Amino acid sequence: MPQPSKPVAPYKPKKGEAYMSPAQLEHFRTMLNGIKTELSQDIDRTVHTMQDEATVFADPNDRASQESDMSLELRNRDRERKLIKNIDKILIRIDEGDYGYCDKCGIEIGLSRLEARPTATLCIDCKTLEEIREKQMAR
Repeated sequence: MPQPSKPVAPYKPKKGEAYMSPAQLEHFRTMLNGIKTELSQDIDRTVHTMQDEATVFADPNDRASQESDMSLELRNRDRERKLIKNIDKILIRIDEGDYGYCDKCGIEIGLSRLEARPTATLCIDCKTLEEIREKQMAR
């Protein structure tokens, strides 16, 4: 997951501070908004670059290479657009007070996991089980 250009320092909970306190929620909101802003800027930059570089090459190899590069770039931007939608959903969870708790079992996901992956919706145990099931289904 992309990190904002000005990284947000990891949150250091105060002694006795409740899990997902207002300060923690604000920390993750700031982190997610920074990532979202950076992704949006990357998407805008790509669109402008592609418009500027839209050249029709006479040589079929050059044209194929350009189309391949554009296709790869568009796939990356589509992935980033999906991540922005996911970030928007996570920001709603913060507003609703559901952020930081596992979707499957309801336990705390944990600050360190959320620092590494602020869009996580499963605790490490549920995520591990999900990945094991996916591997078994793929066989």
